[in-house]
Amino acid sequence: MTTALVSRDPALIAAVSRHLGLQIESGRRLLDQVLRQGAAIRERDAEAVLARLSDIKAEMAARELLETERTLLIDRIAMRLGVEPSAVTLAALGTLMSDEEAAAIEARSAELRGLLAEIAREHGINRALMRQEMTFLDYLIHLVGDPDAGGPRRLMDVEA
Repeated sequence: MTTALVSRDPALIAAVSRHLGLQIESGRRLLDQVLRQGAAIRERDAEAVLARLSDIKAEMAARELLETERTLLIDRIAMRLGVEPSAVTLAALGTLMSDEEAAAIEARSAELRGLLAEIAREHGINRALMRQEMTFLDYLIHLVGDPDAGGPRRLMDVEA
């Protein structure tokens, strides 16, 4: 890949690299929590499920700060390139760095995208497992019934 350097910006390149590293670290922590939550769901350990949910919420709050930083970086890159933030791509960013630097940034970006896809997949599995557990609990409550309720009781409707 040969890029025509607009104007190499070592500080911006370092900031992007550092940011991607932080995003990857956060993604790994989040994936670990989601996997641990899935194990707790399978073990029907309600306390552990809630503890992992708390951990996931804390990591998501940290990710909000990373997203704010990401937006600021995109704005800096856009200003440097003289384009709108919506036009900032990895290819456009590559014009601000050497081919080797661009390849390293692209590799880290691909790693992050892979982590996020794995998190989404595992979270989807957890949601399905929770929905299945809630359906089973709803069924059990229906079997027990409540004579004062005038019919079967529903524990909750689960929307995922």
